[in-house]
Amino acid sequence: MNDLKLHFLLEESALSYLTSILQFGFIAGTLIFAILSIADRFAPSKVFFGCALLGAVFNIALIWKGNTFTSILLFRFCTGFFLAGIYPVGMKIAADYYEKGLGKSLGFLVGALVIGTAFPHLLKEIKGNLPWEFVLIATSSLAVLGGILMIGFVPNGPFRKASQKINLAAIPTIFKKQKFRSAAFGYFGHMWELYAFWAFVPLLLQMYTNMHPETTFNIPLLSFTIIAIGGFACVIGGFMAQKVGVKRVAFTALFLSCSCCLVAPFLFSINAPVLFISFLLFWGMVVIADSPLFSTLVAQNAPPELKGTALTIVNCIGFFITIISILLIDTLRTMTNSPTILLILAVGPILGLLALRKN
Repeated sequence: MNDLKLHFLLEESALSYLTSILQFGFIAGTLIFAILSIADRFAPSKVFFGCALLGAVFNIALIWKGNTFTSILLFRFCTGFFLAGIYPVGMKIAADYYEKGLGKSLGFLVGALVIGTAFPHLLKEIKGNLPWEFVLIATSSLAVLGGILMIGFVPNGPFRKASQKINLAAIPTIFKKQKFRSAAFGYFGHMWELYAFWAFVPLLLQMYTNMHPETTFNIPLLSFTIIAIGGFACVIGGFMAQKVGVKRVAFTALFLSCSCCLVAPFLFSINAPVLFISFLLFWGMVVIADSPLFSTLVAQNAPPELKGTALTIVNCIGFFITIISILLIDTLRTMTNSPTILLILAVGPILGLLALRKN
C-alpha cells in the first residue's frame, strides 16, 4: 500500500482508505452472496474459480499507469468483493467433503489463510528492491492458478445438498436455530478481538520498545512470526477437536485469548523482552485457534441446503465487527498511549463465551 501511495503521489491519509475499502468490498460481497445463496445454488468450485479470476483481474489492475485515487479505490473494492467467493466458499467446499473431521480440514484451510495474512510483514523484511508491480502480478497469478486447480480437480463434494432457488428468508431461517446462534455469536466475539490484534501487533512491539528504550526488536520479522504461528495453532486445534470435541476446544481457545486481553496491559511495565515476546507468541496462537472450529460449528448447525449461505453471512457480520473494533482501538490510541486500551478487546471474547455457555 505504501508503494502505491508513493508511485501515484497519494496523500498520507490514502493508506487507511485503501486498507478499509478492501474490507468494505468483502462485506458487500459476502452480504450479496448470502442473500442470493450463491454458494448453495451453484457449484462451489465454479464460484471459486470465477471469483479467483475476477479478483485477480481487479488486483492486477492496480499497476495501470493511468490510475487515479478513485480508480484505485474502485479496484480495491472489487477485489474485496470477489474475495467473498474465495474464503467462505472454500469453507463450504470443505464442509461438502467432510461430515466428520471438518474441524481438522478447516484447521488446515484457515491455517494457510493466517500464514498468508502474516506474509506482508515478512515481505517488508526480505523484499529488498523487488518491484511492487511484481508482487501484484505474482499474487494475481497465484490466485488464477488456485482457481484453475479448484475447478479442475475439486468436483462437488459427496455431502453437498444444493439449494434450487433464491430464498430471501434464508438468513432469518438460519438464525432461528439456537445452536447456530450460539456458534455464530461465539465467532462474532472472536472476530472482535482477532483482526484488531493482528492490525496492532507492530504497534504493540513499538509501544514496548518506547517504554523500554534499551530493547530493540526486528518488528517486521516478529510481527510475521507472531501472526503466522497462529496457522500452526489452527491445525493443532483441529486435531485436538477430533479428540475432545469441537466446542470444547473452541471455548478453551476463546477463554485463553480473552485472558491475554486482560493480562497484556500489565506486561508492558515488566522489563523482560523474552517474556513479552513469548506472551505475544502464545496470544498469536490462541487468538486464531478457535476460528476454524467456530466455522465448523456454524456449518454443522446450519440447514444442509443453506450451509454455504450460513458460512457467508457469518463471515459478513464478523468482518463488519472487525472494522468497529479496529476503529475503536485506533481512536482510543489518539487519546492515550497507555496499553490499557487493549482491555477493550476482551469485550468480544467475553460475550462470545457467554453465548457458548447458553447452549
